[in-house]
Amino acid sequence: MDGIEKILNIIQQQQKEAEESILNAAKKKADHIFLEGREKAQKAYSDQLERMTAQLERDHTNACASVDADMKRRYLACKVECIDAVIAKTLEKLSELPDGEYFELLKKLAARSIRSGDGVISLSEKDLQRMPPDFETDLNGIAQKAGGTIKVSKDPADIRDGFVLTYGLISENCGFSEIMEAEKEAVRDTAAQALFGQVS
Repeated sequence: MDGIEKILNIIQQQQKEAEESILNAAKKKADHIFLEGREKAQKAYSDQLERMTAQLERDHTNACASVDADMKRRYLACKVECIDAVIAKTLEKLSELPDGEYFELLKKLAARSIRSGDGVISLSEKDLQRMPPDFETDLNGIAQKAGGTIKVSKDPADIRDGFVLTYGLISENCGFSEIMEAEKEAVRDTAAQALFGQVS
């Protein structure tokens, strides 16, 4: 019996050692898998964090650029609105000038457009009624220097202010709003300089 017990003890000891060896190997394998998994998870997390950070930075930059562009558009629209309001107010003031100043302005404007040949100036009905008696004479003095003549039409033109200058079949509308429209960019630049200290 002693021999059998010894053999059984040896078998049990070997079995125990084998079990411990298997368990130790399994634990090492599990630890290795755990560490490897943790490293992969950490790398995946770091990579995702890096991608998301880069995307957030791009989104932030794009959002800032979009807001900046929108602010510039609104600022420009506000400036244009202010300039147009000033132009409209200027046109109103020009139309409401006292008669003497108003017709002096018309003579200066006419001097820019009068040329050789027989011309006709047409005024609004309101301006015909308040026209100074020497207005046509003064215009003819200007016209003579250009080698022509000017006659003020007795028929009113369908305009608010300014005049229509006609040579034969060619007419030029020199109403204040039409002059402003024709020289819109230059007028806006001048207004922008006066209002904002810069060209719009």
